Amino acid sequence: MYFPYLRAKQFELIALRELLENQLIGNKILPIIEPVKLSSTLTKTIEQYSHMGRLIGVIHNPQVGNFASEIENVNNDKLVESFIELMKRQTVLNSHITNENSLVDLRKIFEQGLNKSNIVLIHKNREYLERYSTDFAESGARYNLIPDESVYRRTVRDNRVLFNDKFTKKLRNTDYIIEEDEFFSDDHLFYEDDGYKGFSDYSMVGSDYSDSGFAPYAVAIHIVYFDSKRNLRIRHFVSDSNKDTKDPAGKFGEALKKLFEWNQIHDMRTYGMLQFIDHYKKGTYPGLGTVKKLTLMHHIELMSNFLDEVY
Repeated sequence: MYFPYLRAKQFELIALRELLENQLIGNKILPIIEPVKLSSTLTKTIEQYSHMGRLIGVIHNPQVGNFASEIENVNNDKLVESFIELMKRQTVLNSHITNENSLVDLRKIFEQGLNKSNIVLIHKNREYLERYSTDFAESGARYNLIPDESVYRRTVRDNRVLFNDKFTKKLRNTDYIIEEDEFFSDDHLFYEDDGYKGFSDYSMVGSDYSDSGFAPYAVAIHIVYFDSKRNLRIRHFVSDSNKDTKDPAGKFGEALKKLFEWNQIHDMRTYGMLQFIDHYKKGTYPGLGTVKKLTLMHHIELMSNFLDEVY
């Protein structure tokens, strides 16, 4: 199984919804979302997955963004009530990032009737592994997302999901020109042999998080694809006129032309790729948020097709 880990910004959420609406995300894909903002887009996405009977993991204690404060102080009581009710659905896997307050946080959830076997735990800090050994000694979590490190493997023995950041984040988009094609991952090929139930990553977004946006000097489109050995590689298509932040539509067109010409050889036909081709032929610019949405949709659909084919 593949567990794409997303920070649940607007366009990431829309990507998940459109994949489901277009029946492009199979049962071997289980998204894990870390809410960064309480919004109708968030609740609609969770509602849609619930309505379609599809599992989705929702982290109740996000470590980035404004969600934690908004859930306490937001003026829209109906939005808060909607989110709380959705978290009780059978299709929503309550997910938890282990931390120094995990004992108290998890106890509150269990007091509400949630079974330990329906929890997803995300282990990012080895300092809190001892609590897992104590609290989940008899009944393990449904899934445990862990880095591929010995200290985690020794402690977390069951239901392990391999969790790594596969995207090499550059300081500037122009830096992707230096190595425009690079290895991304082979976890999808070997995770079972290594004793894992599945694999997880941050897709082509990466683990870095920022609330602020800015106009880039260069536009970069990041596309993952399989090589001849079915390793996953990533290709970066970067604009040329990168001396200032003017004309993002023109920069997008430059990067898109490179993508179109490359795909003439590779002939990838995911929904995201076909949308890029359509923008190229029409000469349209959908905005940078949609560019991220389409690259994310492409990645998830690609992995869904691979897993459906292999398993």
